Amino acid sequence: MITARTLILGSAAALMTLSGAQAADLPVKAKAVEYVRVCSLYGAGFFYIPGSDTCIKLGGYLRADTTFNGGAHGAPGWNGDIGQHNRYQNYMVSRSRIALTVDTRTATEYGVVRTFGQADIQFTTLGGSTANPNSLATNLGNNPNLLDTAGNGYVAVEFVFIQFAGFTFGKSASAYATPWQGFPGNINSSLLGGQNTDTGVNNIQYTAQFGNGVSGSIGLDDPTVWDRTAVYNLGIPSAIGVNGTGSNAYAGVHAPDIVGNIRIDQAWGLLQFSAAAHEVNGSYNTLAAGGVPSALSEISGHPDTKWGGAVMAALQIKNLPTGTGDDIKIDASYAKGATKYVIATSGTSPSFAMFGNSGFAYQSAGFGATTDAVYMPGAGGTNGLVLTTAWGVRGAFNHNWNPNWSTSLFGSYSAVRYDGGANDNLLGAGTTTAKGAYCAAFAASHPGQALAGNAAGNYTCNPDFNVSQLGIVTRWTPVKNLTFSGEIQWFHLDQKMSGSSVFTATAPKPNALYEFKDQDTVLFQARVQRNF
Repeated sequence: MITARTLILGSAAALMTLSGAQAADLPVKAKAVEYVRVCSLYGAGFFYIPGSDTCIKLGGYLRADTTFNGGAHGAPGWNGDIGQHNRYQNYMVSRSRIALTVDTRTATEYGVVRTFGQADIQFTTLGGSTANPNSLATNLGNNPNLLDTAGNGYVAVEFVFIQFAGFTFGKSASAYATPWQGFPGNINSSLLGGQNTDTGVNNIQYTAQFGNGVSGSIGLDDPTVWDRTAVYNLGIPSAIGVNGTGSNAYAGVHAPDIVGNIRIDQAWGLLQFSAAAHEVNGSYNTLAAGGVPSALSEISGHPDTKWGGAVMAALQIKNLPTGTGDDIKIDASYAKGATKYVIATSGTSPSFAMFGNSGFAYQSAGFGATTDAVYMPGAGGTNGLVLTTAWGVRGAFNHNWNPNWSTSLFGSYSAVRYDGGANDNLLGAGTTTAKGAYCAAFAASHPGQALAGNAAGNYTCNPDFNVSQLGIVTRWTPVKNLTFSGEIQWFHLDQKMSGSSVFTATAPKPNALYEFKDQDTVLFQARVQRNF
C-alpha cells in the first residue's frame, strides 16, 4: 500500500514538473506584422514606409538606344571625327541604361515635404561616335567614355532635390524651363533652339500658386555647367583654330543666373513666359597660346564684366481635333550673352565643324563657333566683351493613331550672330567689332582672306551661322509601359563664309584646298524602353 501511494505521488510530481517545463518553453505572443499599406494621396505606386507617415514610390525605366550615323542618344554628326566622316568614325553608337528613381512625400502643416532622386546606371559604346585613340586619351581624369570598357560602365546623377513650402533645393529643372524641356516630341537629346535642363541644375527656387492654374517661379541657378558656352580672347596667339573655334577664356563664376517664369496651366494647354539674367566675365587680357595663364596674366588686367540674358515664350495646345491626346508644343527664345539658352542639348553646347563634298576643292567645310562673348584687348581692339546674340524656335506636333501607335513631327531653327558687319575685315573696320576681331584671328590659320587692301582674296569671312533640324519619330506600345521607337533626323548647318582657302584641317585631314559651304547630315535612332 505504501509502495502504491509512493508510486502515485511520484508520478504526479513528475507530471507537474514536465507540465511546468513545457509551459516555460511556450513562445511569447508575437507582435502583429505591419504589412505595407498603399498610399493613395499622391497617385499610383506610392506606399507608406512601415512605421512612418511618409509615402514612397520606387520607379524608373530600362532603355536601350542605337544611333546610326550619329552620336549617343541621337546627337547629329556636327563635329569631331563623325563631322569629318573620316576612318575613326563609328557608324553606330549604342547605349544601355537603367534609371532608378526614389520619390518620398510627407504631409505636414506647411504642405507636402518631398525628396526625389534619380541615378542612371549606363554603358555606352566606347568613345561614342569616334574610335580615335587620341580622342579617348583627351582629358583622362574626366572622361566617362574611358569607363565604357568590358565589365564596366558608370553611374550618372540626374535630379536630386528637396521640396518644402514652395521651395526647391538641390539639382532640379531650372525655373526658366518648360515642362517638356528640349523634348517637345523628339526622343533625341540634341534638339536645339531653346534651353534644356532635363537632368537638373544646382539651384534654389520658389514657386507660388495663384489659383486657376496660374503660377510663378523664381530661382538662382548655378551656371557653371548648364548656362555657359565660351568666351574667346581673340588677342592670344592662334586665338582661332582650324575648325573656327578658340580656347575658353571665361573667368570663375561670380554670380548665379537669376531665372523665373509666369505660367498658365489650363485644360486647353499651357502658356509660359520665362526670363534669365546671366553674368559674362573674362579671365585676363594676356593669355598664352591655348588660353592658359602666364606670368603676365594677372598684371595684364581683364575686360569689364557684362550681364546678358534670355527670354522665352512657350505654348502648348491640347485636345486637338486630330485625335485623342494630340497636342502641339512650341517655344521661341532670344538670348544676348547667354547662348546656352538657345544652342542647348542635354550636355554641353556644341560648336560645329562639318566636312563634305566639293565641286572643285579637295572637300568642303562648314564652321560655327558657339560663344557667349568675344574680346580683343588693347587700343584698336574690341576693348571689352562683345556679347553674342542668338535666337531660336523649336516645336512638335504629336499625334496618336490609336492606343498602341503614335507619331511626332518635330523641328527647330537657331541663329547665332556676332556684332558688326558681314565684311568688317574687308571694309577696314579691323578689330573694332566682334566680326572684325574674329576674322582677323581666323585669317592666321586660313590664308587667302579678303582683307582691307587685299579685296582680291579667295574668301570672305563671317562667323554668323544658322542651324536647322527636322525629324519624325514613330512609337509602338504593344503592352503598357513597353515602347519601341524609331526616329529619323535631318540636320543642316547654314554657314556664312564664302570662297575657299588652303589650310591644314584637323588630322587626319590633309593640307589642301577647302571650299566654305553649307553642310547636311541625317541620322537614325532606334530605342526600346520599359518603364516601371
